[in-house]
Amino acid sequence: MNEELYMQRALQLAEKGKGSVSPNPLVGCVIVAENRIIGEGYHKKYGEAHAEVNALNSISEEDKNLLQEATVYVTLEPCSHFGKTPPCADALIKAHVKKVVIATLDPNPLVAQNDAGRGIQKLKDAGIEVFVGMCEQEAKYQNRRFMTAFIKKRPYIILKWAQTADGFIARKDGSSKWISNGVSRKLVHKWRSEEDGIVVGKNTVLQDNPKLNVREWTGKNPTRIILAGNGFDELNSSFSVFDDSQATLFYAYSDNDINDNSKKTTFVNKFLQTELIELNQINFWQELFKDLHSKNIHSVFIEGGSKILHSLIENEFYDEIRRFTAPNVFFNEGFEAPKISISPMKTEFIEDNKLEIFIK
Repeated sequence: MNEELYMQRALQLAEKGKGSVSPNPLVGCVIVAENRIIGEGYHKKYGEAHAEVNALNSISEEDKNLLQEATVYVTLEPCSHFGKTPPCADALIKAHVKKVVIATLDPNPLVAQNDAGRGIQKLKDAGIEVFVGMCEQEAKYQNRRFMTAFIKKRPYIILKWAQTADGFIARKDGSSKWISNGVSRKLVHKWRSEEDGIVVGKNTVLQDNPKLNVREWTGKNPTRIILAGNGFDELNSSFSVFDDSQATLFYAYSDNDINDNSKKTTFVNKFLQTELIELNQINFWQELFKDLHSKNIHSVFIEGGSKILHSLIENEFYDEIRRFTAPNVFFNEGFEAPKISISPMKTEFIEDNKLEIFIK
């Protein structure tokens, strides 16, 4: 059998952990002996057993004697450090497996060590054959959030908007709440469940009063991130983002009157899951993403509004764009959607909506 099919299966398994394992990476593992899969597993939830351990535990009693001849296919380098769980490299060594095939190295400094990771070195020192690089690009893409966090020291940034056929994302009078269709909106709720944070501006809160949670899908709620700028005083506890149902971060400019800042802090402290962070208006985006990174937010799903989307694209602060285009038109009346200079990586139709995915 083609060995890559085993790694493809491991990648498929890893995908099942999306939305449940962050800030850990997605990892899948398949164990093969006598040309058949004898065990498989994936990292299911942050703080719980990793993929390799779950795969080992799935092996039947009658197949455990095959481990000494087994090849392990794993999508990310086995960890070598004690975190929430013991090192996976140690578990593979204890199982006396023959060979480990790894899709890609782990950029986490607790694992990485020069060109070869500590996990790999541990395996080699134990006499286990190691091969790195099978389906490497697929594995890196799958863990693009995790890779971005450790390599670029910021969250993976996804921009999302829906636009009309003539290129507008909203009417100026606020009458156009929905542009995309119901199926597309359900997909957006699935996407929300897969990311660590959801970002909107203060004007979106004032105009739409969004909940910014996951309702039409089963999954966790992202951290709400509200960019208030100089307009925090326009917000009050009647808005849904203050319902204390999920973690919520407000980012305001720090160059305001000190007394106003004190009032803001007093107001925010009434809510258990709400925090106010003040950043300098100069280099705001850099400071924002630096602070989110420090809070272990490895990905953000940015839903607007118009000024925020335009600013991020103009400053090239994005990694991925998901754009819906609906057949309706606003006849040149509204807020223009951002222009994109790159070609879509993927295009599909969701009923009458065209969905395009752009990767920078």
